[in-house]
Amino acid sequence: MSAAVVGTRSERIRACLAAAFAPSELAIEDEGHLHIGHAGARDGRGHFRVRIVATAFSGVPLVARHRRIYAALGELMQTDIHALALDARAPEEFHSA
Repeated sequence: MSAAVVGTRSERIRACLAAAFAPSELAIEDEGHLHIGHAGARDGRGHFRVRIVATAFSGVPLVARHRRIYAALGELMQTDIHALALDARAPEEFHSA
């Protein structure tokens, strides 16, 4: 999905991840307010926490899951996201933590 999708940053992230993974759970938290003045993102924007549960992650190592998420976000990783905290799980892992 292209960064040209209209909406807030959180909405654009949601659209990209929903299209790529059809998750059973997807929570996106904008943590920009916690990072105002942070070097590289002085306005506080671009810090997000994502929890995603999708069958696409079954049997996939953690690093590969993260790479798939970064790929799904595409250009947003360069233009809209400064920092991304990820909790990416398969449905069978949902209750394990």
